[in-house]
Amino acid sequence: MNSIVRFCNVTKTFGKLVVLDSVNLDIAEGEKVAVIGASGSGKSTLLRTLMTLETVNGGEIEVEGEPLWHMRRNDKVVSADEAHLRRMRTKIGMVFQQFNLFPHMTALRNVYDPVMTVLGIGKEKAIERAVELLTMVGLEDKLNAFPAQLSGGQQQRVAIARALAMRPRIMLFDEITSALDPELVGEVLNVIRKLAHEHDLTMIIVTHEMRFAREIADRVVFLDGGRIAEQGEPSQLFENPLNERTRVFLRSVLEAR
Repeated sequence: MNSIVRFCNVTKTFGKLVVLDSVNLDIAEGEKVAVIGASGSGKSTLLRTLMTLETVNGGEIEVEGEPLWHMRRNDKVVSADEAHLRRMRTKIGMVFQQFNLFPHMTALRNVYDPVMTVLGIGKEKAIERAVELLTMVGLEDKLNAFPAQLSGGQQQRVAIARALAMRPRIMLFDEITSALDPELVGEVLNVIRKLAHEHDLTMIIVTHEMRFAREIADRVVFLDGGRIAEQGEPSQLFENPLNERTRVFLRSVLEAR
């Protein structure tokens, strides 16, 4: 397997609380991986360590065969400096539970502004890219709307377009429907479906939408207490889980629906 992301014995603690406990996970280029688990199992922290929003306490993450948190200097392995982290970050895009849009910017500017400031692309090309992506997520008629004029689902779709505009190799989605009213969930999931089916992006999706995870993922990873308790193809994991913890979790989630 040609891994684009590799977690090697990754540990993350907050004080005495172990949130990620020696996690080993390889993700292939173009693979769609859904991460499921109870609240507090470490799902979001897994994504945040890959996005360099949380430092790791042990182990290493590799992106395209290159260490994320370390670098070579004079034949020595040292902690990554800001320039290294910034370069590695350009390979990864992330969409959060909260939309984090700039309220004083239109949908169009929310997407093209980072392209100009971070990637140094000229305004005309940046706007062209933003229009193309906002059209792709079904918001071609909302280019000049401000976030306050958009529904939660529309704001989340702007956030997805903004992340894609940076042309990342890997996209991370962290419970992106959890802050939405139920009737708006479908429109956002449809955008992710379209992305998954039409693009060769590597995607890691933390979700509590089990039906969606089953439909979209090449592989499902079940996290329990900061460890990978089980992983496998969606049909195997959902229909015939091998681990008792997986069975208990799925039963509780499916009965709550």
